[in-house]
Amino acid sequence: MILDRFKLTGQVAVVTGAGRGIGAATAVALAEAGADVLIASRTESQLEEVATRVADAGRRAHVVAADLSAPDAAAALASTAVSEFGRLDLVVNNVGGTYPRPLLESSVEFMEEAFRFNVATAHALTVAAAPALLETGGSVVNISSVMGRVAGRGFAAYGTAKAALAHYTRLAAADLAPRVRVNAISVGSVATSALEIVVGNPELKEKMESATPLRRIGEAADIAATVVFLASRAGGYITGKILEVDGGLQTPNLELGLPDLG
Repeated sequence: MILDRFKLTGQVAVVTGAGRGIGAATAVALAEAGADVLIASRTESQLEEVATRVADAGRRAHVVAADLSAPDAAAALASTAVSEFGRLDLVVNNVGGTYPRPLLESSVEFMEEAFRFNVATAHALTVAAAPALLETGGSVVNISSVMGRVAGRGFAAYGTAKAALAHYTRLAAADLAPRVRVNAISVGSVATSALEIVVGNPELKEKMESATPLRRIGEAADIAATVVFLASRAGGYITGKILEVDGGLQTPNLELGLPDLG
């Protein structure tokens, strides 16, 4: 049966930024596909809610409340997963994000922070998980962004970091082939807490939807389903690729209204 290729029965995943939004949806989707999950983020109460949903799907969750902006904290998740579950098959580097900021207000420190949070943490966890993933023939899925390939004012730090994560995906895939696959998802506008200001404003929401070829804002489940595909045998002949799950965007679908300089 073709649907059997999407199953993750008996596998173990680490999902960062799993307390809400895309990370939470991904953890639950992986559990529904048959995987046990280590879920990590800052807020333990949110993680406990996600763990309950994982249990409802019939799988185990292990909660780690940690500040994953520190690469060492991210790296530690790999050994914790192996200790807790006995193996590791999948890493989902979802934690990340950087607030928009005008170019001339983006300090070197701000750029470095964006790179650390969006790229260095993913690298730290991937390297730490590599021995276990090589043993199981597992995979890594990085969560990048459409802003890593399209240009919009105010996103110099975030877009540069996500573009770096996308190319890091290609490079890590080459290094870890053939045993470990590494892919990324270039995420468009998704209805999470980061987009609340838009989703809660009918005028802004309509403007964003009308500028999106598929005429809707994405759902966290759209990304979670793509993670399941990439992690499973259904995506077993894919590595070093960035899947664009963005409603068809070729340009930003919401401008920040930053003025010309001069």
